[in-house]
Amino acid sequence: VRLMESGGGTVQTGGSLKLSCEVDTGNPYNQPCMAWFRQAPGNERESVALRWSGGRAFYAESVKGRFTISQDNAGNTLYLQMNDLTPEDTAKYYCAAKFGACTLQSDFEFWGQGTQVTVSP
Repeated sequence: VRLMESGGGTVQTGGSLKLSCEVDTGNPYNQPCMAWFRQAPGNERESVALRWSGGRAFYAESVKGRFTISQDNAGNTLYLQMNDLTPEDTAKYYCAAKFGACTLQSDFEFWGQGTQVTVSP
């Protein structure tokens, strides 16, 4: 499984960004559970949003109502639309994949390299 994130950058408080993750599982008939995580300097990595292959989505309380996880119909690209950003959202964001059941607390098997998001005051 190969994952590659893009779309990070610097925005002001209240701004928006949309992250993308190119997904290559090598098997279009076995779609994994997909998620976005983030890690700020000095902090542990935390789950942000999760999407089952059937489409159901789950969010961390800190981003609920502001972030939206989605995926194109072919399963080739995962997105994270981030609105109303605050400096607390500043982190490196990672795309992750896991075959089988998953929750926001699951250990994911496959990871991208990450993309930096910085929100200025």
